[in-house]
Amino acid sequence: MGRFTQGFYGYAFALLVCIAGVGLFLLVTPQSRTEHIPRVQYGIDQANAVRAAPYEVVAPRQVPANWVPNSSRLTQDGGVVTWRLGFATGEREHAMVAQSDERPIAGFVNRMTNTDKPGGSRQIDGVTWEERVRPDKNQRSLVRVLPDHAVVVTGTAGWSELSALVHTLAPQVKPSSAPSAG
Repeated sequence: MGRFTQGFYGYAFALLVCIAGVGLFLLVTPQSRTEHIPRVQYGIDQANAVRAAPYEVVAPRQVPANWVPNSSRLTQDGGVVTWRLGFATGEREHAMVAQSDERPIAGFVNRMTNTDKPGGSRQIDGVTWEERVRPDKNQRSLVRVLPDHAVVVTGTAGWSELSALVHTLAPQVKPSSAPSAG
């Protein structure tokens, strides 16, 4: 037994035992071959954003086919309301709608797009959206700056998927503050 605990043969034997142990572990461990993307329900964040925001909030009328909403974050900081809604697209890229009344608006837009350089524009449903690209991060963005807030659609998704997301965006109706007669 001494020859298995010393020198090259001992090392080779120990390595063989470790490899066999890892192989056995991988053989008996259940492995999923199906894709799992966490899905979030964003209805509460959407309703709270509409209620809290002093600007007109937009949200998808209907999520595009095969897209999965996978993140939603609403923040209210010092009267500034920001809502970010993220998706795994049909091509399994990332797309996000971010909207805020943060001042300066250009600061919010530059942070969301990771660049301060406009790259052109694109017409979607009769509305002009500014294009921005950050090639080293594989990030494309469509930006719409309004007088009181900005909407940024950004991510690793291609222009066609980002445009499809913009196409689904619709203004959300603020709930009335009048009590109902019931």
